[in-house]
Amino acid sequence: MLKVDNLHQAYGGSHILRGLSFELQKGEVTTLLGRNGVGKTTLLKSLMGLVKTKEGSVTFDGKTITHLPPHERVRAGIGYVPQGREIFPRLTVEENLLMGLATQPGSTKIPERIFAMFPVLKQMMHRRGGDLSGGQQQQLAIGRALAMGPSLLILDEPTEGIQPSIIKDIERAIRMLAETGEMAILLVEQYYDFAESLADQYLLMERGEFIMRGRGETMPQDGVREALAV
Repeated sequence: MLKVDNLHQAYGGSHILRGLSFELQKGEVTTLLGRNGVGKTTLLKSLMGLVKTKEGSVTFDGKTITHLPPHERVRAGIGYVPQGREIFPRLTVEENLLMGLATQPGSTKIPERIFAMFPVLKQMMHRRGGDLSGGQQQQLAIGRALAMGPSLLILDEPTEGIQPSIIKDIERAIRMLAETGEMAILLVEQYYDFAESLADQYLLMERGEFIMRGRGETMPQDGVREALAV
């Protein structure tokens, strides 16, 4: 579904991403782990076209998208949930979800499966996004990204600052989405237990490079938790 080959990224004189290569498959969750400042969010912004690629290529669904602008990547089928959620606080829950349908025909309705995964959004359709709790805003941000029916869903630290009960709801939703086989999921996460529970494959980043990678079931014996703690 997504293939990244020899991706480099730099800000000014700082070399942030150093020759990253990986592939994402439909029906799988790939977890990207690493401490703050190692380049995880820069990688996601590169995949979304929010920062220009210095070197390397990005292929999505068999087509090169390396130099496409963000809106064209969304139109192609990439959904993005940024760190910090970035919902529209003055718009209602319904209006936020409708924003996720911007690439679809005007008559397209909000998919019911969003409300099946996150019932609280149905209950709060006419509440302003800024009035929701942090966990509810995270559910709204995921719902907005899912509204357009993506083939790739990118999530940047969805558990950050979220209460444990809602983390469980988000974990259940991600697992459900992967099991449909409709999309590939790239999950950036620092919370090791959450990442391990969902990972079909993992990538561990340090200083803009992958220092470990493998299948999710091998994370304990590979020493990923210990590597994160160093």
